[in-house]
Amino acid sequence: MIELYTANTPNGKKISIMLEEIGYEYNVNTIDLNKGDQFNPEFKNISPFSKIPVIKDHDNNEVIFESGAILIYLAEKSGKYFDDKNIITQWLMAQMGYVGPILGQHHQFHHYNPGKSEFGEQRYFKISTSIYKNLDERLSVSNYLAGENYTIADIATFPWIARHDWHDIGLKNYKNLCRWYLEISERDAVIKGYDYLNKGEKIPKP
Repeated sequence: MIELYTANTPNGKKISIMLEEIGYEYNVNTIDLNKGDQFNPEFKNISPFSKIPVIKDHDNNEVIFESGAILIYLAEKSGKYFDDKNIITQWLMAQMGYVGPILGQHHQFHHYNPGKSEFGEQRYFKISTSIYKNLDERLSVSNYLAGENYTIADIATFPWIARHDWHDIGLKNYKNLCRWYLEISERDAVIKGYDYLNKGEKIPKP
């Protein structure tokens, strides 16, 4: 049994999607970020930076924090979605170090706080648009980010692109990225993991 400590964010959805993909039984512990649950001493004890997600694996009494590390752990444990580790790790780290942080800043300036910083809005819109272009170029020569097979690199990146309606970049303008997005959005495990709270949350259409 896996205990998942999470919130309704792209980083949180990575792990619920992965758990559904590998078919592991898991229990959801919701961390209310708006109420500051992430700063409670009990949670900080398992998450040094007060960030979600975190998992506890009761099979071997392991606690793992940071979404990329969790994906690698679950992939290695299950033997799934991590076959060519070298190329997959590169695309996973690109998501962790670039795609997620940049799109996250774009959310802050463009979606949550529009009008507060013209410089911030323009800067992160421009870089986010470049990310869409870079991903589209990669997917013009490869079915998935790390090659011909679906991997944890795709699982990590998908929930961030699923907020495309926040980005106002126009996912439909990037045919290869849009094709990839639609294919993944139709996977049963992705649909279920995206709606991990069972509240009927739908994956946004392009």
